[in-house]
Amino acid sequence: MIILYDISCTRHNTAWSPSTWKTRYVLNYKGLSYRTEWVEFADIEALSIKHGFAPSGKRADGSPRYTLPAIYDESTGAKIADSSLIADYLEATYLDTPSLYPHNTRALQAAYEAAVLAHLDAIHQFTAPYLMTKKYFTPKTEEYYRKFREPAFGGKRLEDLLPFGAERVKQWERLKNDIGKIAAWYDKNDRKGSFLLGETPSWADFVAASFLVWLRVIWGEESEEWKDLETWHNGRWKKLFAAVKKYEAMA
Repeated sequence: MIILYDISCTRHNTAWSPSTWKTRYVLNYKGLSYRTEWVEFADIEALSIKHGFAPSGKRADGSPRYTLPAIYDESTGAKIADSSLIADYLEATYLDTPSLYPHNTRALQAAYEAAVLAHLDAIHQFTAPYLMTKKYFTPKTEEYYRKFREPAFGGKRLEDLLPFGAERVKQWERLKNDIGKIAAWYDKNDRKGSFLLGETPSWADFVAASFLVWLRVIWGEESEEWKDLETWHNGRWKKLFAAVKKYEAMA
């Protein structure tokens, strides 16, 4: 059994973080048995230190930065944090499961992941404000999340990041165009399937889907924003979500 440590919110058993969604997709795709332990955002560092998970990087002040997802594999004793490292571990350990990197594409998919992240600057103004106004966090975690995130936006309150009027139209179009660059990479497969490699799912698809499912969870499937996004780029993302839905199970 594998234990997946995921970030909790006030919606019971709701996965919202794009980082942890990557690992959840992978575990489901590989058909591995796992269970989720939910952790408040404010408790991630304490949990990581207690269980021996390595920091994923450093904060601006040089102190270690601990993040989720993390997994504990009871069958091997492995304790790993960071979605990419977890994916590599599962790929190397469970050889009889579907591959995340078919056709020896690991290096190319690493470059793809970096490119996706580079095209998502416009996304935060349409996510962070909703996390606050829809009360996704307990008061304890909200206070911590503000302390952690607001300095990255020049000290602005997260609610104030949401654009209005003409600026919202402009930034919405910017987000659409940025995600359109990712859609263009998919189109290189001559539309021979819903996935980047055509009919075969891979890590790249779970990276893209994880960021988009973040939007779906926060906005809601019936929101105007989500319904609009599903029409973008010839319905590219609606097709991708239909294809990965079987890997969205919560355990």
